Amino acid sequence: MATAVRTPHPYYPQDLVLNHYVANTYTVPQILGCVSIAFSTIAVMAAALAYQRRQSTLKGRRAQWTFFWFFLCGMIHTVFEGYFGLHHATIASETTLLAQVWKEYALSDSRYMTSNTLVLIMERITILVLSLCQIYSCTLYYLTSMVEGSPHCDPDPYYVYFYFVFFNSFWMIAPILLLTESITALTKAVKKHEEELSKKSCK
Repeated sequence: MATAVRTPHPYYPQDLVLNHYVANTYTVPQILGCVSIAFSTIAVMAAALAYQRRQSTLKGRRAQWTFFWFFLCGMIHTVFEGYFGLHHATIASETTLLAQVWKEYALSDSRYMTSNTLVLIMERITILVLSLCQIYSCTLYYLTSMVEGSPHCDPDPYYVYFYFVFFNSFWMIAPILLLTESITALTKAVKKHEEELSKKSCK
């Protein structure tokens, strides 16, 4: 009886079956260079729009940074993660630039190559809803990997700390800062309202 031949791939766990896998044609510096150019372009667009509206709707640095963050997130979720949502089943065999970016990132988490249910649902939700859902999805994303012992991640510290931890940390930090700001503003508003009510009741 003939033994099935598995297509070799660089992902963990190493016994993962990806028979439709096709190796990237771009080098890592080319892929990271394209990602850097794309993110920089989006960042410049966001900064330009925020600057343009600084005298009207975006007064103050905090409002401008918040706009910048949501514009950046919106573009990344729509284009980059939207691509994953549409092509998750075939991404391992594709050679488009976005597919190759995902295949490079998947070295830190091979669940992106296998249409993993959690990752697929999480990515689709964050395309539509941001902030609190982002904290929730990142928490699930990190914890499921930690509880399972990170079997989907190349153990090389570069992939663990730069791709998996660093790249995803922004989607924990920014929403937490925005949530803290919102809670502070709401607390001040409630306190002010209560003070006004107590002044009225004293009269």
